[in-house]
Amino acid sequence: MTALQRREQLITVGRSLFAAKGFEAVSVEEIAATAKVSKPIVYEHFGGKEGLYAVVVDREMQTLTGAMMDTLAAPAQGSRQIVENAAMAFLNYIEEHTEGFQVLARDRPTTDPSGSFNSLLGDVSIRVEDLLVRAFKRHKIPAKGVPYYAQMLVGLMVFTGQYWATHRKMSKEQLAAYIVNLAWNGLSRMEAKPQLRYVGDADRRKHRDESTTDDRETDDHEDHETNSPYSGPDDGAENVSTTEHIDANPDDNDTSTHTIDE
Repeated sequence: MTALQRREQLITVGRSLFAAKGFEAVSVEEIAATAKVSKPIVYEHFGGKEGLYAVVVDREMQTLTGAMMDTLAAPAQGSRQIVENAAMAFLNYIEEHTEGFQVLARDRPTTDPSGSFNSLLGDVSIRVEDLLVRAFKRHKIPAKGVPYYAQMLVGLMVFTGQYWATHRKMSKEQLAAYIVNLAWNGLSRMEAKPQLRYVGDADRRKHRDESTTDDRETDDHEDHETNSPYSGPDDGAENVSTTEHIDANPDDNDTSTHTIDE
């Protein structure tokens, strides 16, 4: 076996062990034993398991970065097509490089260089931000939330991909359709000024009920003083009905939605 072939063998062995056990649990002795070589051979090629790990991570990063950035930079795509292509590119990588993805997604050593999976996700998020800013501006949606929306979209794909890597109960195409279904239907119905509808609504409703009660008591008092011949047991019914209607529909905020172009 040539030196180059031995190096490639060690990289393959190291990737499998790091994927299965994580960096900390793998030793140089185990790498050498699995490759059927002596420990000095591992040190000769990589200087230790840290060097081998760095090479494995660098290769996987290049592969995944190329796939994702090429997809996000592709011209003449509609917004939905970008979401679909990005989901498929990521799942294709997981399917074809399962061990590599597991190495990237696992806990990393404290000596891990800055060019890690987290930095890749940061780069992808920035690219997604650029795409969202342009789409939001076209549809007059405030862009201050874009960095958070970008993180949500990237996190959706990453955590779903991590689960799918070990639970392959559906095809990548079906999973991509699920991802797009959630992500796109959310994007396509964006509210310009999103607010919570129920959390924190109790105080708002209580204030509204108190105001309605005060108005009702004032009306009853005036009716009693004037002895209006039109006053009677049905006078309060309209007010009660109105209050019930307000309670059933607590959202008084602007919920207008904007559709992002496909």
